[in-house]
Amino acid sequence: MVMSLSFSLVTVKPYSMSVSNKKACRSRRRFSVTRSEITVAPNPQQRRQLSKQGFPLTDLHVQEVVHRQSQIISPCSKPKLQFHSNFLNDAYEMCRNICAEYAKTFYLGTLLMTEERQKAIWAIYVWCRRTDELVDGPNAAYMSSAVLDRWEDRLHDIFNGHPYDMLDAALTDTLSKFPLDIKPFRDMIQGMRMDTRKARYNNFQELYLYCYYVAGTVGLMTVPIMGIAQESVVPVQSVYDAALYLGIGNQLTNILRDVGEDALRGRVYLPQDELAQFGLCDKDVFSRNVSERWRKFMKHQITRARFYFNRAEEGVSQLEKASRWPVWSSLILYRKILDAIEDNDYDNLTKRAHVGRAKKFFTLPQAYTRSLSNHKTKFRPSLTRHI
Repeated sequence: MVMSLSFSLVTVKPYSMSVSNKKACRSRRRFSVTRSEITVAPNPQQRRQLSKQGFPLTDLHVQEVVHRQSQIISPCSKPKLQFHSNFLNDAYEMCRNICAEYAKTFYLGTLLMTEERQKAIWAIYVWCRRTDELVDGPNAAYMSSAVLDRWEDRLHDIFNGHPYDMLDAALTDTLSKFPLDIKPFRDMIQGMRMDTRKARYNNFQELYLYCYYVAGTVGLMTVPIMGIAQESVVPVQSVYDAALYLGIGNQLTNILRDVGEDALRGRVYLPQDELAQFGLCDKDVFSRNVSERWRKFMKHQITRARFYFNRAEEGVSQLEKASRWPVWSSLILYRKILDAIEDNDYDNLTKRAHVGRAKKFFTLPQAYTRSLSNHKTKFRPSLTRHI
């Protein structure tokens, strides 16, 4: 439900590849991993309650990804697949065009990155869109567990150096340049499986896990591409946690923006127990009645989404300087979506919160200014609304 895009899988004739071994470059430093603390909302009572319950499964997911990616020897020591240069250029150009067409604001931010990082982000973005398209695309009616199983097999082929088409080849080439592990990619496919089996979430713990699978995983995929600033003094685990929080915040915002549209498909991505706490149920969602109880409920949900954006800020400031602009763009833009829901008087049942083109472009210089700030600088309150 995160991204909807219609484009065909581009197949090509088999092509020859030669494999060459290179001497191992210096090993990446290994990082110790500590348990991350995950809090749901900035309510002290909820913090105390959740500190007891926790989210051990997502904690373990993040720890495992950090451990595995930090243990990968520099990719230049791996066997490198040699693609024809024209073929590879065309593959990345296809990825660039897709990103430019369907993620315009983020794409503009990627242009500030080095060419190698640009291409890697485009390749990852395209794979994520194609994965999401399996569930939410025009052929979603034909979706089955077998389709996702084949897509996961194809993912393993990509990681093993056997891409199926040009877009897969771009990702295979990216894997030869950056220390990426397969786990977050597999976890995203698991999120697609959840979408085919589950249309209700009993509580926020369940919804959080879903958000991790379909969006938090993107943050874990991209940290090695963005790079961590050499002068950063925070633990690497904290940067990964922040990337996860940004993904969670983005997905929660998507859910709040798309409540009305999801309801038309019989889906309610809202915690059932919290709906009940505000005297609401699925019937209120399907009836599209924006009551005072609904407004209070939405205020609570928006507060939570903003909390995750706040948690993400420190990590964004720890990224390599040239990588911060697109991430800040995403963070600020998604905050504006929450603002737009408020501007619509919390009516996300009959209206879709929209951020106009002018506001989007105004976001770019804001984000650029933040990307130039010192990594120890805190986020300026003036860029967010007071709650």
